[in-house]
Amino acid sequence: MKSVFIVFNQANTERVEYMFDVLGIHGFTFFEQVQGRGTNGGEPRRGTHTWPEMNSAVITIVDDDKVQALLESVRKLDMRNPEVGVRAFVWNIEQTV
Repeated sequence: MKSVFIVFNQANTERVEYMFDVLGIHGFTFFEQVQGRGTNGGEPRRGTHTWPEMNSAVITIVDDDKVQALLESVRKLDMRNPEVGVRAFVWNIEQTV
């Protein structure tokens, strides 16, 4: 199993949820009001007067065979509107209870 952590501009919230539905990913934890700045020239998302936009993030645990399809969906979402930004990070899950 793998953990996939996705950080995205709040403008993409419905698209990320739709992506999960299409891929049959039912379990996830959603984080609202996530602040930060992307490493590839991303503008800050701080919820302030100067930087008013905010990010959200979601983490899901999926079987290994779903990871590539999920990453490809994230890549397509990023290509659709690159200035909005979305990133995914994957790591192994050793155990769960």
